[in-house]
Amino acid sequence: MSYLSCALRVAAPRRLPAPWRSPRPFSSATGPTAKKSVPYQKTLKEEDSGSKEPSRPPPPSAEVVVVGGGSLGCQTTYHLAKQGVTNVVLLERDRLTSGTTWHTAGLLWQLRPSDVEVELLAHTRDVVSRELPEETGLHTGWVENGGLFIASNKQRLDEYKRLMSLGKVYGVESYVLTPSQTKDLYPLMNIDDLYGTLYVPKDGTMDPAGTCSTLARAATARGATIIENCPVTGIQVRADDFGVKRVCAVETAHGTIQTPCVVNCAGVWARALGQLAGVHVPLVGMHHAYVVTERIEGIQNMPNVRDHDASVYLRLQGDALSVGGYESNPIFWEEVSEKFAFGLFDLDWDVFTQHIEGAVNRVPVLEKTGIKSTVCGPESFTADHKPLMGEAPEVRGFFLGCGFNSAGMMLGGGCGRELAHWIIHGRPEKDMYGYDIRQRRHSLTLWAHLDAALSLPSRRFHHSLTNNNRWIRERSHESYAKNYSVVFPHDEPLAGRNMRKDPLHQELLQQGCVFQERHGWERPGWFRPGGAAPVLDYDYYGAYSQERHKDYTYNRLLEDEYTFDFPPHHDTIKNECLTCRNALALFDMSYFGKFYLVGPEATKAANWLFTADVSKAPGSTVYTCMLNKRGGVESDLTVSRISPGDPLAPAFEGDGYYLAIGGAVAQQNWSHITTVLQDMKLQCKLLDCSEELGMMSIQGPLSRVVLQEVLDTDLSNEAFPFSTHKLVTAAGCRVRAMRLSFVGEMGWELHVPKADCVKVYRAVMQAGARHGITNAGYRAIDSLSIEKGYRHWHADLRPDDTPLESGLAFTCKLKSSIPFLGREAVEAQKAKGIFRRLVCFTTEEKVPMFGLEAVWRDGKVVGHIRRADFGFAINKTIAYGYIRDPAGGPVSLDFVKSGSYELERMGVTYPARAHTKSPFDPDNKRVKGFY
Repeated sequence: MSYLSCALRVAAPRRLPAPWRSPRPFSSATGPTAKKSVPYQKTLKEEDSGSKEPSRPPPPSAEVVVVGGGSLGCQTTYHLAKQGVTNVVLLERDRLTSGTTWHTAGLLWQLRPSDVEVELLAHTRDVVSRELPEETGLHTGWVENGGLFIASNKQRLDEYKRLMSLGKVYGVESYVLTPSQTKDLYPLMNIDDLYGTLYVPKDGTMDPAGTCSTLARAATARGATIIENCPVTGIQVRADDFGVKRVCAVETAHGTIQTPCVVNCAGVWARALGQLAGVHVPLVGMHHAYVVTERIEGIQNMPNVRDHDASVYLRLQGDALSVGGYESNPIFWEEVSEKFAFGLFDLDWDVFTQHIEGAVNRVPVLEKTGIKSTVCGPESFTADHKPLMGEAPEVRGFFLGCGFNSAGMMLGGGCGRELAHWIIHGRPEKDMYGYDIRQRRHSLTLWAHLDAALSLPSRRFHHSLTNNNRWIRERSHESYAKNYSVVFPHDEPLAGRNMRKDPLHQELLQQGCVFQERHGWERPGWFRPGGAAPVLDYDYYGAYSQERHKDYTYNRLLEDEYTFDFPPHHDTIKNECLTCRNALALFDMSYFGKFYLVGPEATKAANWLFTADVSKAPGSTVYTCMLNKRGGVESDLTVSRISPGDPLAPAFEGDGYYLAIGGAVAQQNWSHITTVLQDMKLQCKLLDCSEELGMMSIQGPLSRVVLQEVLDTDLSNEAFPFSTHKLVTAAGCRVRAMRLSFVGEMGWELHVPKADCVKVYRAVMQAGARHGITNAGYRAIDSLSIEKGYRHWHADLRPDDTPLESGLAFTCKLKSSIPFLGREAVEAQKAKGIFRRLVCFTTEEKVPMFGLEAVWRDGKVVGHIRRADFGFAINKTIAYGYIRDPAGGPVSLDFVKSGSYELERMGVTYPARAHTKSPFDPDNKRVKGFY
């Protein structure tokens, strides 16, 4: 018999090859042996008749074809059928679940550090525990034995307390337990090194075969067709009259199905399926393992355990445990086999040993417990540990539902429903931005006679990254290795860095800039007085025989901020903020997206796309939103009218608009605009000049004094009013100056050709030196902008928030007769009333908040905080969150003003004041130059 203790002793300290040297599956020759088999009483493999003929002939056509019969494929098919798409076909190359789903551990934890994911998990739980049994009369295999998160230090328990507070908003029952209470709940547990635990009684486990077979039964009862043993051999794609590629058919070994829509739910094989359609799917395959123990006396009915600090989980398996986790040196599956079905690899005990150590420490009886079987199968992982979902616009009608990072079972129900809604209605119901892989063109043209088959980067990942194997591997490794790490507010990746640098990068690095990474860009986070802190090449945390960096300043600075208290660099950021408020600061914002919308029908497109009236005279700059059909905010941005012959713009005829958009969401904006323009078939071009221009923002009471020395134009209020732009000369260079602010001060943005950026930057800094100018980063922008009440897209604003709910009704041209996308939904909401509203809160107690805190009104939970920071000018914590009326009524300003509020942070409530205007400069004088 194999024992866990034996595995600990005999696992040889074998060095794995470097990940780029194509390691192959192997097991330790000296390690304990155990059979390779999953712990489930039933798998769909046993039902295999041995025939490789399709279970039924493919139909000639279908509305939707789903490829892949695992968790996501079955959930998506079921939810499509439930939402009325009965002519849906699911194609599985072998049997249902045969790829990665059949061997999954099937754990479901209800609490995650994301409000959207909590909602997705809740739906999955509802589907497997209530919906399917009621609908089919079948048991899915759901076991509600609870979940227990282990904390061995204060930071970890603080993270769990944050989850507990968020859970109260969604009615997820959870309790923070002391070590002794934990021992009472789980008598076999070692509590000597425990700080505390989080217990969630209604967590549980799912059975992959039971869940997927029941989903299949329910889907077919609603008209769906499921065909096993039917591999896909090709995807037919055709270009329409405007050069836009669209799905038109799926080819199989047994016939062709005409269809306008394909859903890629092929798991590890999704990359190969995407290649058939010319779609790039940025994921990698890795070995992911657990072992199943022999019977353990006293383990029955115990909750599942996640010991994050030991990077191990313990899943109840009847009267035994499954033990697994996430190691720092996972094995990449380099050559994904098309024939791999119901297959497992040999377990590499050298790699797996670290999980045994953590498991034996937590449940000591495991040291003398036998190993019944090993389960080491393939799983797909992505660069940011989030699934890949949504439509890939390089091929319209080709959807992704893959890359679930070993969480496809627990996210399957929620994501399957959202994907079905996406396919039917063109967008999901929830904010799925973090999962959305919709891609955009590097330089899209929508003229009918031009070829649109251009390079197609990812919406989430820039095109320079998605085809970069080194970047995909590095980021996927780090995401895997850090899967159980505490999610700190200011953490940054170490992998895949220095991929995109703006023209000022080296200049700012030498001045102590500590960079953040957003969408591949290195952007300024904050500036340290102690000198340069460069980001070094990724060292894989010492795995694969890589030597770890020594005296790594950047990494040490990140680790210093691993806290839920005020970070140690709080005062440094304070100085940047107050210097901006009292003198002036220069912000390098070059990573911003910079697009041109030009052509004969550009104004027609702009009127439809933008909520504000942007069809003004050249020289105007307008802050506006873009909406979806439901009135949700897809973007906020500035739009500047330009004329033909503009020396900084590409040559064009007709009308022109210059769009400036936050760099982290630039791809999101491009994708949204592209989709709308394709659907409208307008004669206009969308051009991306983000890499060709730098952008500096000079903000503060002394900005006019300093810039007047640098620019060759009158900067007075009369000559250069707020919300306008001009072409000017700075240090002998032609630049576009815009009078705008994102921090609530008088200031100008300078949009500069990249070759001139350093020269202009040095001229501004030299002129500002005697006035106390400072460099400042995005950590300061976060604080200054929330203090002024300016919105951040995907924090205060998301596609499921409307302008009326978020306080941006002033951006909507509702007093005009000009139609715009989402106008009908906004007008309908205005007539019906607003039932949720974004509210600003401040607390007298100086306590750090970061988002996800529960909002209490008159003793009832009414919402949660989306975004929070400390406002240094008003010396208070500031938090923004959407609230509802528990009675179901509209949320008027009187309702907001009449309540008594508290914000719950990590289980502790703090009295809060609600504001209906910005707590800083509510009359908006400073941006207009009135101090």
